[in-house]
Amino acid sequence: MKNRLMEIKNFCQTHADEARVQKYARYFVEGYDAYGVDSKIMEKQRNIWLQEYKKDLDFEGFLKLGDLLVESGKYEEASYAIWFAASFKNEFTPETFKRLGRWLDNGFRNWAHTDIFCGEVLAHFITKGIISFDALSDWRSADSKWKRRAVPVVLIKSLKTDIPISSLLAFISPMMLNSEKVVQQGLGWFLREAWKRYPAPTENFLLNWKDSCGRIIIRYATEKMDADKRTLFKKSIKKQERRDKTASRIN
Repeated sequence: MKNRLMEIKNFCQTHADEARVQKYARYFVEGYDAYGVDSKIMEKQRNIWLQEYKKDLDFEGFLKLGDLLVESGKYEEASYAIWFAASFKNEFTPETFKRLGRWLDNGFRNWAHTDIFCGEVLAHFITKGIISFDALSDWRSADSKWKRRAVPVVLIKSLKTDIPISSLLAFISPMMLNSEKVVQQGLGWFLREAWKRYPAPTENFLLNWKDSCGRIIIRYATEKMDADKRTLFKKSIKKQERRDKTASRIN
């Protein structure tokens, strides 16, 4: 295990590019701890390692390796952890979901890893019926903002299943007053995708929340609507902006 970990670290150090780190750092306000390895080089090596490592590592071995990679904080290392986990979808169980969920508590440090992890790994558990979306219940109030963001992002792919939109909207309702920016962005993203498939119930949901939820949610949720439709929500955005300014002066 230690040899595999060092091999990955050495590879990333060998292909490091500080100019690439500086190029992409602006997209990560929370910080971007990366080597700067080109994505095409990473993907090519990923395929090589998957074939090679499977000779002596089973799924549990890859998960343990993933724990170490995620723990490091390095962007490329966590990316490999996600790729490795995604390659074992046929072995996913409810217990795997709990195990992988801990990466959002103690490992991931940015929106990109969170969103890729949700779409490529965690959503599979729900869309394939391995778990119910109710397994995300405790995540809605998790200490980790990334785990809270994961809830609506994971559910985006559930919009294409037979889960009723009313159930999904009811499930995210307890999160609609969350003040964390990255969580609001995740909620707005989910609602934007929900609106594309189920416009009427999504609009009703937004109208019920427009004067109390964060303005970022409304902005993201309505950005694909035409101008006339968005005017239904402009008042709430202005109200929230005034409310935010007032709160800022008080604090």
